[in-house]
Amino acid sequence: MSESVRAFYDGLAGEYHLMFADWRREIARQGEALDALIHRQSDGAVASLLDCACGIGTQAIALALQGYRVHATDFSAPAAERARREAQSFGAVMTVEVADFRHLGEVLTQRFDVVICCDNALSHCLADDDLPRALGQMQGRLRSGGLFLASIRDYDRLLARDGSAGALDPGLPGLHGKSQDHGPRGTMPQVFDDATGRRIAFQVWDWAPDGRSYAVHQYFVQEFEGEHRTSHHVSRFRALRRAEVDEALKAAGFRDIHWHFPADSGFYQPVVTARA
Repeated sequence: MSESVRAFYDGLAGEYHLMFADWRREIARQGEALDALIHRQSDGAVASLLDCACGIGTQAIALALQGYRVHATDFSAPAAERARREAQSFGAVMTVEVADFRHLGEVLTQRFDVVICCDNALSHCLADDDLPRALGQMQGRLRSGGLFLASIRDYDRLLARDGSAGALDPGLPGLHGKSQDHGPRGTMPQVFDDATGRRIAFQVWDWAPDGRSYAVHQYFVQEFEGEHRTSHHVSRFRALRRAEVDEALKAAGFRDIHWHFPADSGFYQPVVTARA
């Protein structure tokens, strides 16, 4: 992953929660959905869990509160530091450190019952060798028979020729327009009101000519004492289709690969599970 991706999450660390109407409530909702899915897919009791793309702690905190022994890593130091602080605010017990999920073996020696990688993080594997390398590192941190779980945007649906993408993420209530040859050009604005005032969150997407990747421009417009301030963060994602993810999982040594969709899992993105 490039330094521009790191800069995106470094800058977003203080504002990531603004994508949600109520981030703390979202943590509880995601924790319930992921806990149920993990137990349905596990081969026995599960206790230890690695979240190798924890961001500010959304899923790591959620699962620590569900009783898992969680170790969380992220390659953004500001995001990892915020995850540590937020865990304390929730009363969640977990450990946090900085690590690039393409090089987990350089900082971690232990193996876990479950490894998760959520919030479309795999789509930052832009180079052809990034995804196989990352999945190989994740597989190497699982005990034999351990469970891998990742969530990703539904790019198969998003890039469908009929343009029927729908609402794919909590921050994407509706996708706006469609470029001539590729995917949507952005998201419709979400408007939230809370104790600090009104805020608006939306994205603009710029597709590469080959349609295999796109830049996301994340905007927040916040009201402070009658004035409005705008912040802007940009990063690039790879539009990974399910067949591409399946192939990379098999190459990394995973088996029993299954996809779970929001209507059944209760999680906001499609989730892929596999065993080491």
